[in-house]
Amino acid sequence: MKKENIPLHPLSIRIWHWINALIVLVLIITGTELRFTDIKIFSDYGFVVALHKYAGYLLTVSFLFWIAAYQFLGGFAGHYLVSIKDVRSLPAQAVFYLYGYFRGGPNPFSATAETRFNVLQKIAYSFIMFIATPVIILSGIIFGNIMDFYRIVHQLGGLRIIDAIHVITGYVFIIYLFVHLYMATLGKNIFSHTKSMFTGREP
Repeated sequence: MKKENIPLHPLSIRIWHWINALIVLVLIITGTELRFTDIKIFSDYGFVVALHKYAGYLLTVSFLFWIAAYQFLGGFAGHYLVSIKDVRSLPAQAVFYLYGYFRGGPNPFSATAETRFNVLQKIAYSFIMFIATPVIILSGIIFGNIMDFYRIVHQLGGLRIIDAIHVITGYVFIIYLFVHLYMATLGKNIFSHTKSMFTGREP
């Protein structure tokens, strides 16, 4: 079977990907306006606060759906957990991204239905999904419901600490977004990876 006939991204994951991307974009836009009050994207500040808060709740639902989807689809470990084989491939993959790609060299990794992501992708996605996403969700829920979580806020060092954690994690998401968009152009052609998130197959 040719590689292009192997489905890489199930329909449920593709739908989740684009909805989650929209939610994150809304959170970044509203979060920027909340952080930098001189920036006026929306005229009603109260609307921005509410939109950011409820988009955060949607991110929570999206995150839980992602976990449930992989429980149903299977293959979670192969796609996201770094194996010994992955660790051994790390130097070659790093050299490809830093040098080989620009020289027209072949990618040492070939995606399959069982293993969609190379070791560097696994590290990046695992950090975002297992660390950054839970941190920004929990800090956002606490920050948006201060009176309900007053004891937790106090135990964590106060509002400034919660705010710092939430904002720093937000910056991490923004950096990741730019890196992700750039890495999405490093396929066989500039749109091949993006196209696969619509079709489910790598061209």
